Order: sequence, then structure tokens, then C-alpha cells
Amino acid sequence: MKRYERNMTTLSLSENESLKNFKVCVVGCGGLGGYLIEMLGRLGIGSITAVDGDYFDETNLNRQLLSDMASLGVSKAMKAQERMGHVNPFIKIHAVTQRLTHENAGEILQGHHLVVDALDNIPSRVTVQNVAEDLGIPMVHGAIAGWYGQVTTILPGDRTLDLIYPVESAKGIEQTLGNPSFTPALVASIQVSEALKILIGRGELLRKKILYINLLDNEFETIDL
Repeated sequence: MKRYERNMTTLSLSENESLKNFKVCVVGCGGLGGYLIEMLGRLGIGSITAVDGDYFDETNLNRQLLSDMASLGVSKAMKAQERMGHVNPFIKIHAVTQRLTHENAGEILQGHHLVVDALDNIPSRVTVQNVAEDLGIPMVHGAIAGWYGQVTTILPGDRTLDLIYPVESAKGIEQTLGNPSFTPALVASIQVSEALKILIGRGELLRKKILYINLLDNEFETIDL
């Protein structure tokens, strides 16, 4: 298909064609999630589940790709579904308009090949890790705050978030540092590259490692965990 021609020097024909068979769950459709869904959809991932119980408001307009003035008050998950219908109508987008909780996580994540964390709070991230592990699903974690970001890939049994967040708190430092427009775009790009490597089985993963990004000082550091 002409749509994917520019992928072909990066992916083989068989790798490119295989993407339509994968089902990826993106938990959170805000700053990170909007970019994640956009890039996964443009790659040609066959089925994407977009999970978010929130609605757009004015504070989202500075950084969230799916937000615009016409979307204020609109469900983030439904907007993701609508946008990707315009961008790539050949893929399936399933919108889940509820927050992921310990009670519903199993039902939401079941049947996916991969889950991508675009959440803004630590307890929900830990829930995703726990349930993904129970279901045998790999997870790509990303977090952002101000000039800073982090990415790691978690395979079932790794329990990497236990090392990153040894003391669980309700919110991360993004509540203090805020988020500009550029940090979510960069971190989401790295998450998508990790997701793609998992799906095609090629390349080195950030498994049992964490990539710390400091854009203020242009520092990128990978630390073994």
C-alpha cells in the first residue's frame, strides 16, 4: 500500500505487513497518549485500544495533540477514535471511556500484544504493570515532567516500576513541574520505537534499563536497573 512506502527502508515488507495483526492498548489519551496513538496509527498497527475516562479542558491545549478549541468537554478516548478515523481508516480504534482501575484492568488489557503507559499517576501505572504481568503482556512505560522524561520497557516478571517507584505516591513530579508541548512528543516517540521493536522482535530494548532525558541540559542517560 502506498501509504506505508516510506516505512520500507526502516521496516522490511514482511515486518510492515505484520503490523496489521497486532493489537496495542494505550492507557491515557492526554499528553503522551495523543502522540502515541497518532504514531502507532500512522505506522499501521492494526488495532489500537484508547483508554481514558477524562475530557478535554483548556489546560490541555498547550501540549495534548488531540485537543483543540472544538474538543473542549469532549471525551479524550472518543476524540482519539475520531481523529484516527481521518488519519488511517484501515485500522481499528476501540475507545474505552472509563479510567483504568484494578477492577476493570484485566478486562481492558486482555487480548492485547502490548500495553503502552501514558498515565499521569503512579498507582495506575503500578496497576497496569501488575495486570499486564498476570496476562503475560509486555509494557512500555513513559513519564514526563517539565524538561524531563523517562522511558523503560517492562516484560512480564521484570517488575521495573517497583525499582523506579519504591515508595508509591499518588502523583508524579509533573504535578509540580508541569509539561510543555515538546516533552510529551519526544518521550512518546521513544515509547513508540520501543513498542515497534517488541512487536517485530528486532533491536535492543530498554529492558531492565531506564532512559532519563534532561532537555534543559541536553542530557540523555541510560541506567541499568
